[in-house]
Amino acid sequence: MDGREITRRAIEFDTPPRLPFFLGSFWNDRLNAQIANFPNDVWDCWEMDRQEAGWFFDNPAPDDWGCKWKTTEVKNMGQVVFHPLEDWSKLSTYRPPDPKNPFYFVRVEDTIKNSGGRYVVITCHFNLIERLEMLHGFKRTLEDFYLKPEKIHRVLDMILEYKIAHLDEAARRLDGRVHGIFLTDDWGTQQNTFVSPDIFKEFFFDRYKQLFDSIHGHGWHVMLHSCGKVNKFVPFFIDLGADVLNMQQPRTYGIKEIGDSFGGKVCFLTTVDIQATLPEGDPDAVQAEARELVRNWSIQAGGFIVFNYGDSESIGTTDEISEIMFKAFYDLREYWK
Repeated sequence: MDGREITRRAIEFDTPPRLPFFLGSFWNDRLNAQIANFPNDVWDCWEMDRQEAGWFFDNPAPDDWGCKWKTTEVKNMGQVVFHPLEDWSKLSTYRPPDPKNPFYFVRVEDTIKNSGGRYVVITCHFNLIERLEMLHGFKRTLEDFYLKPEKIHRVLDMILEYKIAHLDEAARRLDGRVHGIFLTDDWGTQQNTFVSPDIFKEFFFDRYKQLFDSIHGHGWHVMLHSCGKVNKFVPFFIDLGADVLNMQQPRTYGIKEIGDSFGGKVCFLTTVDIQATLPEGDPDAVQAEARELVRNWSIQAGGFIVFNYGDSESIGTTDEISEIMFKAFYDLREYWK
């Protein structure tokens, strides 16, 4: 059974023979040098998000939406420091990039053709809330949910129209060779979501439904990443049709709490906690949390994919600790047998 089928079975609760692994090329090479045929079931492609100005995480320049980026002192993605719709007077003349621009697709073919029998994912960054706040600014966005709701609705409609057209073009060009779309939209602080459920329902629920329905219409799974304590929104994500939730801070959510509430209802693409357990650097704690996650967040029918942040340095840990985590999950790969 190939990686694509194992991953599909985990997502659809169709009893995979083991846990699937989402490694990336670096970890594939490193782990296979130590353990022959270490599983690597998912092939991830970021190329559709490359901007004509360059990658947002290493080129402090405006992206194709006019959002200017600045690199951060601590190695990571960076942050937007100029928001093209900071002033609403610019909205009437603002235009998003062309979602069908061939630039966004020319490298995707070359990237995914080497996927072998793996499950192919295209990562699609900065969807509804993230692109909105990049265009208008985080503080102003939170204020204008109340002060200028009509403007917020207008921008969200523009973003949604772009996203759907962008994915439609990907489907036309890639013709059944993609299996999942990995969406990013961070919704939480370390304590809670940063908007209320009522705001989410008013501005985002129906738009996410349209976006997820579009993705499902192409035969793809919806994989949603959201950082922070987003417990209150997990029921929304499930009701909207998210197939996979990428949740990287298990200790923030509460491992047992999430498992008791949502285990068996959605597939988790997850890692040992990237802000607590991994940076602490305690091998015993890493191994114990891996076991706790598998026990609480999966069931015999599936619902769990092993994941890692992908850059040890940027989360304050080491490759050695990340390796311990992967090997702990490897030892648990047939846990439900």
